Amino acid sequence: MQKVITDDLDALLDILPPHIHQPLCQQENISELLEVVLDLGRLPEARFPHQEVVLNPKEVGEEEIEYVVSRIASFGDDNRAGIERTLHRISAIRNRKGRIVGLTCRVGRAVFGTIKVIEDLVESGKSVLLLGRPGVGKTTMLREVARVLADDLNKRVIIVDTSNEIAGDGDIPHPAIGHARRMQVTTPTMQHAVMIEAVENHMPEVIVIDEIGTELEAQAARTIAERGVQLVGTAHGNTLDNLMMNPTLADLIGGIQTVTLGDEEAKRRGTQKSVLERMSLPTFNIVVEIQDWDKVAIHPDVGEAVNAILRGRPAATEIRWLDEAGEVRIEKQEPVTTAKKTARAKPLTRENNLPKLYLFGVNRGRLEQGVKEMQLSLDIVNNPSHANLFVTTKSYYRRRPQKVKDAEAANLPIYVLKSNTPPQIRQLLNTIYPTNSTDKTDYLKLALGEAEEAVSQVKNGLETVELSAQSAYIRRLQHLIAERNDLSSHSLGKDPNRRVRIYKE
Repeated sequence: MQKVITDDLDALLDILPPHIHQPLCQQENISELLEVVLDLGRLPEARFPHQEVVLNPKEVGEEEIEYVVSRIASFGDDNRAGIERTLHRISAIRNRKGRIVGLTCRVGRAVFGTIKVIEDLVESGKSVLLLGRPGVGKTTMLREVARVLADDLNKRVIIVDTSNEIAGDGDIPHPAIGHARRMQVTTPTMQHAVMIEAVENHMPEVIVIDEIGTELEAQAARTIAERGVQLVGTAHGNTLDNLMMNPTLADLIGGIQTVTLGDEEAKRRGTQKSVLERMSLPTFNIVVEIQDWDKVAIHPDVGEAVNAILRGRPAATEIRWLDEAGEVRIEKQEPVTTAKKTARAKPLTRENNLPKLYLFGVNRGRLEQGVKEMQLSLDIVNNPSHANLFVTTKSYYRRRPQKVKDAEAANLPIYVLKSNTPPQIRQLLNTIYPTNSTDKTDYLKLALGEAEEAVSQVKNGLETVELSAQSAYIRRLQHLIAERNDLSSHSLGKDPNRRVRIYKE
């Protein structure tokens, strides 16, 4: 179904030293090559989808690094470079003095047919946001979107190409984008300005953006959408839930605010007096969660989906995939209601179920002081794999360090503090603990511990485990625990008795 139109693999191989180039060419599955890694003092490696191959028993030295660097374009502020008129990307790792000590030479491929599964959404004129883990094909799909809209629908398309990943390196864009036009960005911090410039100077009908990751870029996207221009872009995060929990990017889906209800309204809704609600219309009408190369989950109405999640109801979701014949299959995702062997999770003790936070760039002393002042309890862990919430600051999150990327890839919820100030710390703690709980210390830790216990029970043979009733925020975290353990889950019942059920597919 998918036809590779070009990978320009020879151009990438030609920049490698001969003693690395030759053994790489001898690999039978070279057409599946993902990247070549050259780290100073280590053996050169080629990475394929399911294996890594050592290319030479000789360790990489400075001469190999210099050989590659001298044959490519100069590195930008994002430490990325390319090969002119190709889609390949070479990323540098530097030491503290700025000297390059490692290179990742990643293969870029242009592929026809990657958007067949969402082609009707792209052609609808609505703004579409693509989400998914690293390496799942977001940029490849974005490139094909630009070509289809420009060539097949004859629309005026502008690509804001921050790292030249969409249209390749050099002044002449890669033919994979068709008749779409490309605007390069001098430095990543100026992406938001180029987005606005594209609208003001070039009258596009569609703007294509890769990796919206800062508050300024989110604001620029809203400005563009309000001018009636269709947006198609990607953002940091795997799911709609990830965006809702990220204050930096929440504006893309309408923003989240805390609203205090009157006694009668809270009673009518069956909720607490303080509830979360969407602030405004979403910037993007449709969210597409890319689960695999040929499988996506679609939220066709982002506003309704966000409202539903905040109110603890299942959001309308479509699952689409390509079958063996290359035809699009569509399935409405509905909660499972068939009778199964069901068990209640065992009541949990209090000793070892504290909220587990991993701090990255956050002042631990201030957090511990806030915990002490609010008379709370939590557990700060040193390994992200042991955490149920990743906490960082906006300045660190904008830099996109590997720790943040790993947390997103693992579906670990990320909370972004605007700064390391005591009010921001208190806001974090108020988010973790409901303000009207009579037992704040145990509320979250027991709920997450209960989900972990349920996962263990399902893995050990039970078909279904039903958890205790919780708020929408806690249920989202419980769903993520199930997803991280390759299990399915859905919410059932009505507030205030709405709860999560965890089960095997």
